[in-house]
Amino acid sequence: MSFTKQKRLVLDYYQALDTAHPSEVVSAVTEFCSEDMLWRGFHPFNEIRGSKDVAERFWQPLKQSLSGMQRRLDIFFAGDNIYAEPGGVWVCSMGHLMGLFDSLWLGIRPTGKLAFLRYSAFHKVEDGKITETAMYFDIPHLMMQAGQNPFPPETGAHLVQPGPLMHNGLLFSDHDPAEGQKTLDVIAQMARDLGQWDSGMPLEEELRRTWHEDMLWWGPAGIGSTYTIPRYADQHSRPFRASFSERSKTKHLCRIGEGHFGAFFGWPNFVATPTGGFMGMPATGKPGEFRVIDLYRREGDKLKENWIFIDLLHFWKGQGVDILERSTGIETPKEATR
Repeated sequence: MSFTKQKRLVLDYYQALDTAHPSEVVSAVTEFCSEDMLWRGFHPFNEIRGSKDVAERFWQPLKQSLSGMQRRLDIFFAGDNIYAEPGGVWVCSMGHLMGLFDSLWLGIRPTGKLAFLRYSAFHKVEDGKITETAMYFDIPHLMMQAGQNPFPPETGAHLVQPGPLMHNGLLFSDHDPAEGQKTLDVIAQMARDLGQWDSGMPLEEELRRTWHEDMLWWGPAGIGSTYTIPRYADQHSRPFRASFSERSKTKHLCRIGEGHFGAFFGWPNFVATPTGGFMGMPATGKPGEFRVIDLYRREGDKLKENWIFIDLLHFWKGQGVDILERSTGIETPKEATR
């Protein structure tokens, strides 16, 4: 199946949105998105229904804050959702929204300097319109750039993250479906291993089933990134597993693959209870939601790179700690309980 039309629609949408003056954003969004589109974003935005509201509540304020905003695209591909519900063709992208941080946004102090908002987005395309979007973005990383680091020291390292090593992540044309299936197959095996947390084998041995030895794990601000299986095990996976118990089964809304790239997202992906302390904060014993986007690059028969977006602001607000409000002094909206 060809995804050319869906890709073209999303690229045209990006072009219109990225070049629009803030006063023109509503027209740019409503031209390409359905009137009743469902938009899922990180806290404090959460779910927004309606393309006009998405434009006014998210895009206009962001473009007013990041002057001359540019989209620095690193990954772009499409595929059929492997899940029948919600199903459909989705287009996935990842990169940074870059601009001059000239005006207050979410209470984060402007610097007047270059700033990067790391993001990933899934767009469901139906009948020539975008009907659903999941857009996840690393607000804490922007806070760090503004000198308002909201978290204690990370177990990994954090930085402005690069795209794929081979610079081959922009799949504007169609690719061999067999290659996309290979990517989906290894992601499925990795997800089965990850969902257990008790495979009965040493962690490094478990990871080597689906990861290259020199894997790169590009994690969110507050956790950080890490390189090679041993360092990933020590700097993220082992501490993370030790911090939580009662992990629910993984539930994704969408998983797609094309060529050597694949990705998924959930709302939330899973629920787990912090019983061993997490990110330098004490255990609460209260189940917490993890909203996650994961993007992968396959090399051969194993995974080589992984870019991860986790809504840590939402997780901690559910634990009774409003990180954004604590760091900026601006009260954030209450979230609906599930």
